[in-house]
Amino acid sequence: MTESHERAGADSGTAEQPRHPPAFAPDSLVLNRKLPLWYQVSQSLRASILGRPQDASARLPTEEQLAAHYGVSVLTMRQALKELETEGLISRHRRRGTFIEPRARRVSPVRLLGSVDAIVAQQSGEATTVLGHGPVPLPGDLAEYFPDCDEVTCYRRLRRDGESDEPTNWAENAVRPDIAARIDVADLERWPMTKVLRDGVGVRISRITDTVEARLADPVTAELLQVPLLSPILHYTGVTYDEEGRVVDVARIRYRGDRFSFSVTVEAH
Repeated sequence: MTESHERAGADSGTAEQPRHPPAFAPDSLVLNRKLPLWYQVSQSLRASILGRPQDASARLPTEEQLAAHYGVSVLTMRQALKELETEGLISRHRRRGTFIEPRARRVSPVRLLGSVDAIVAQQSGEATTVLGHGPVPLPGDLAEYFPDCDEVTCYRRLRRDGESDEPTNWAENAVRPDIAARIDVADLERWPMTKVLRDGVGVRISRITDTVEARLADPVTAELLQVPLLSPILHYTGVTYDEEGRVVDVARIRYRGDRFSFSVTVEAH
């Protein structure tokens, strides 16, 4: 462009359009048609928000862009966004767009509706420290899950509230050695194990069976979670299966009883 053209553009009053930061990019989602679509979308987007990198944009794509991304109608997308707005994760502004709240609430009851994305969402958003990992002889109480293995790789992690830094739960995962060999341990400081297996390693998860029971804090749990010895905790066991029916991961998570509650919704149709 010549100097005269540049001057002409300036004299004409044409102003450079303001540049917006790139919109936040949510994770992908494989929809389960047996569950409410709006719920699956809201939980997937929730997991993306809570597990986002620190430098991620706070601005979400438009309703239309999100609907196209998830393969749902704008009406379904609007319902999903309303759920996240009610929860306090996002705020919506007419003509400006939808934004992630800077102090988005990161602790909520764990709700299990049978969706892998729901489990990922509920486990996301907390500061995670990997306490240790490595191969161990197959424990006797896990032999029924790994009948063809002599050992498993054990991962121990402590999760803390992202704002208060208070410990909320600690987890032990027993993973098949061939799967563990493909896990990047750094991913476990950013993502829940379920997401690492599915999105990081590429395991095609067919189902997860969950058991939740009340227990008393043992010495290790009491020390890690900073609770009195023998105080009530929630003990969660999750067994993850791949498409071949093999168990790929057995997770045992101890939750502080004063920080979490569990509810299960059973759909009639």
